[in-house]
Amino acid sequence: MAQRASSAAAWLAKTALTTALTAALIVPASAHATDALADFLQQQGLVAPTSAPLETAAPSHSIDPGTDPAAAASATDTVRPLHSSLVVHALGFLGVPYQLGGESAEEGFDCSGFVQAAFRQVMGLQLPRIARDQARATQSIARSELAPGDLVFFNTLGRRYSHVGIYIGERRFVHSPRSGSSVRIERMDVRYWATRFNGARRVSAYLPAAPEPAPVPAELLAQR
Repeated sequence: MAQRASSAAAWLAKTALTTALTAALIVPASAHATDALADFLQQQGLVAPTSAPLETAAPSHSIDPGTDPAAAASATDTVRPLHSSLVVHALGFLGVPYQLGGESAEEGFDCSGFVQAAFRQVMGLQLPRIARDQARATQSIARSELAPGDLVFFNTLGRRYSHVGIYIGERRFVHSPRSGSSVRIERMDVRYWATRFNGARRVSAYLPAAPEPAPVPAELLAQR
């Protein structure tokens, strides 16, 4: 409990900075978004991401809820400044403890709960609750196409898409790893993650919001 309280206090201490940066990032100018994200990562002692340019065009038409995710992504431009806001927001959760079934900074996160909360809070999108379902709901992209805000999946339980994190650039991702740990940044090129990596996927900014799901049974969360 003491460790969780300390982690929660650390998270709250970052909230003001994260909120200000997130607000600054939600702008139509991609260069400004890039600079704000770079500044944030530098303040955290990280190398600024340079993996892909940010796009600025955001078409006004909506995507039919029945549209395949890959088709939706190809029919629209990805809103990269908003994805940069997502990364900054996700980094604001650094230090929040892992909690199986957790979906908030107050109670803690598991890997898919962390991803779901970040996308819901910043982009208003309701991703599925389980990591493998998040993979199915998003567009597959090549590893070389990864940009900040994309999802990276790993085989950590002997099956595909059993773990998920948010890519932040420069071969780094942020995630909620396991029991006894907390939200943190890792490198994808270290042996453990490199040998377990099994997919990069992109969330369309036009993914239709889903209704709040029913609670997921504990046995399914254990298989996230």
